[in-house]
Amino acid sequence: MIPLRLEGMAQTDVGRVRDHNEDCYLALPHAGVWAVADGMGGHERGEWASAAIVEALAQVEADDSFEMGIDAAAEAIHAANRRIYAESEATGDRMGSTVVAIVLRERRFGVLWAGDSRAYLLRDGMLYRLTRDHTQVQEMVDRGLLTPDAAKDHPMINALARAVGVRPELELDGVVDEMKAGDIFMLCSDGLYGVVDDEEIARLLTPGLARADPAMLIALCLERGAPDNVTVIIVAATEPTALRLVRQQDASA
Repeated sequence: MIPLRLEGMAQTDVGRVRDHNEDCYLALPHAGVWAVADGMGGHERGEWASAAIVEALAQVEADDSFEMGIDAAAEAIHAANRRIYAESEATGDRMGSTVVAIVLRERRFGVLWAGDSRAYLLRDGMLYRLTRDHTQVQEMVDRGLLTPDAAKDHPMINALARAVGVRPELELDGVVDEMKAGDIFMLCSDGLYGVVDDEEIARLLTPGLARADPAMLIALCLERGAPDNVTVIIVAATEPTALRLVRQQDASA
């Protein structure tokens, strides 16, 4: 089966309040891998932790199958977890990072995550959140101790229940499904969805990449004060053009 054409754009911004950016992102279109990591632990430590995750994921091979790509991405995140935890133990500096990564190959997608950076899918005009936040507040919502509306303004909204590098072993969540032409994927740090709601995200992602520029979402955050670093990656999947199909068929002849 001819693979879908993938077009991606990425951008990060320090925001209006922070004096440094602890977010880090990976855009590896030739390998079908994208990721956002949101570091924690202060200026140098948070940046180091998020960069360590991106460095590990950048090693995922481009020519592997979808299953091998997902496995390699998961192992890269676990390796980064071990590296960050060891650095924290050696220096005494508490550090860590969220991560959300997506692998797009063979008309399939897989998302891996730990923490509260998110992945969304816009399909047929509907926005779906592919990830579930690993936060203490989300756990209270899941247990029926908080309503979703009350959770939005809870003082512990940013308290993570899971992150890369804070424990010697990492529990990583994942989801795998089929990819369709017209799908638009978005990865982001909490600096986006903390300011821009799902309806606004869906509107700005429609009708496709020609309009869905990460800069538009980040600009909206900046207009509203952008209290945190904000990072956005958008990847659109489309059918390859007729010319591209001819070239692929010629190459296989």
